[in-house]
Amino acid sequence: MKISDLNKEYDKLQLKYGSPELDSIYNGGLEKEPDICFVFMNPTGRNLASQKSWKGRKSPWLSTKNIWKMFFLVGLIDKKIYDEIMSRKPKEWDYSFADDVYENVEKHKIFITNLGKCTQIDARPLSDEVLGKYLNLLEKEIEIIKPKVIVTLGNQVSSIVLNQKISVSQCRKKYFDKEISGEKYKVFPIFYPVGNGIFNMDKSIEDIKWIMENIC
Repeated sequence: MKISDLNKEYDKLQLKYGSPELDSIYNGGLEKEPDICFVFMNPTGRNLASQKSWKGRKSPWLSTKNIWKMFFLVGLIDKKIYDEIMSRKPKEWDYSFADDVYENVEKHKIFITNLGKCTQIDARPLSDEVLGKYLNLLEKEIEIIKPKVIVTLGNQVSSIVLNQKISVSQCRKKYFDKEISGEKYKVFPIFYPVGNGIFNMDKSIEDIKWIMENIC
């Protein structure tokens, strides 16, 4: 199975749980044994690729800025591509530049995905029940790409992925084992670094650097 084979299932769930005028956002990066798989929450309409008129890749965080600042500060995207991200307005992103960004992500051996692929118009919170509908598909993603380490961002995503109550402030630099199809993966919960969690970005950066230095 290829990871793109899951997209049809994500699109079905978009019709149930997402905004009908928007498309699902899937994933992107190194699809074979990345050093880190980053699992975020769910996409919003701020991602230009969620528009039905967008015919390029449907990957997370296109046409946004803050998350790329975090990836740059931990050394997971190059300065040249970061500077161009910062200089472009959202509508100035095109198919070629979106591919350039994710080629750079792949170069740094990371994979970026969301637990929920159902795109919302804004950053409204999704229930545990809705995000839980995506867990089996996320596990299939992980089974396909076989990352060395998984990083889950935020209490809600971490709790659903690990099937236990997680407070990221209480388990920094600590991993939990997750078994998928007989393989064990190290899962590190960290603070969500954007939106309401923007003031925790420094902690997210500190923890990612620690993971890269000590685990990857």
